[in-house]
Amino acid sequence: MSRFRNAVLTAALLAVAGIAVAQSAKYPGVGRDATPKEVAAWDIDVRPDFKGLPAGSGSVAKGQDVWEGKCAHCHGIFGESGEVFSPLVGGTTAEDIKTGRVAKLTDSSFPGRTTLMKVPTVSTLWDYINRAMPWNAPKSLSTDEVYAVTAFLLNLGGIVPDNFVLSDKNIRDVQARMPNRNGMTTEHAMWPGPEFSKVKKADTSNVACMKDCTPEPKVASFLPDYARNAHGNLAEQNRLVGAQHGADTTQPERKAGQAAPAAAPPAAKPAPAVKPKAETAPAASGGDGKAAQALLSKYSCTACHAMDRKLVGPSFAEIARKHAGKADYLAGKIKNGGSGVWGPIPMPAQTLSESEAKTLGAWLAAGAGK
Repeated sequence: MSRFRNAVLTAALLAVAGIAVAQSAKYPGVGRDATPKEVAAWDIDVRPDFKGLPAGSGSVAKGQDVWEGKCAHCHGIFGESGEVFSPLVGGTTAEDIKTGRVAKLTDSSFPGRTTLMKVPTVSTLWDYINRAMPWNAPKSLSTDEVYAVTAFLLNLGGIVPDNFVLSDKNIRDVQARMPNRNGMTTEHAMWPGPEFSKVKKADTSNVACMKDCTPEPKVASFLPDYARNAHGNLAEQNRLVGAQHGADTTQPERKAGQAAPAAAPPAAKPAPAVKPKAETAPAASGGDGKAAQALLSKYSCTACHAMDRKLVGPSFAEIARKHAGKADYLAGKIKNGGSGVWGPIPMPAQTLSESEAKTLGAWLAAGAGK
């Protein structure tokens, strides 16, 4: 029996060695082939024909609970969003659901462009929510929660009723009600394979005739009148999602070559109020500055906070002045989140450890120094 067992173990070891040799023959000394389980963990995309969509379901009611707990702080209770993100809902009508084309996309008097106005496929919503949301914990939603949140978002847009339960069985029926489902064409053969297009040759394969050519056009851009102040003065905005430097929309649009108007003299700044000594910022000492800076980078704190100016939230310097010496209070706020102290935009709870929260709290309480 012992000989038989040894023989089996030897055969198994030889088989494993053979696999290793086969894998390393392609790229000698470089890694190994991914296992089917490892591939499946990354292969989560859902196509417009719903290939890759996992089985599951979620109701509008459940989606509302998930939304209010994990989505509303960025996207608003009704998908109207706030100061950072663009609205998800709005601009679509019952007639758009019938025709599959959103009329307001061609209406120059309507400056807003919401997600439900543009997106043609419900699979796009499901896939993006599944892989990227919520912002501070992507891929943390269960499959049924993704179905539920998608159902709630569709309900906000009037696409499905209040008692609807979205599932892999009926999602194709919902696709037939997407307001802009006919607003995108796939008849260009830009994607390989016959699944999405009957055109066999891409429209980029034309041969230039090189005769009777028109003069080279000058490419320029302009801000339409209806959008010039749709979102306030773009030149004064600091967007978190990419640095968008816009025109000064408080001034009329200048023609090419026209000189800029003379700048008005700056208004006199009021004398700063004298604060009690208790509110002045402490000396920038104490707290582990290097460790705190590393944690700010690790948890992307600087996406919402700057050292000395307001972004979405207050600057670290402001926090240090207001809560000097309150290390435990600050650590709790960092860990648990909160709202109403610095304005209407809430800070979600963070996933850092207690010790990391205390490190940041002590750093802020000591003056947020470097």
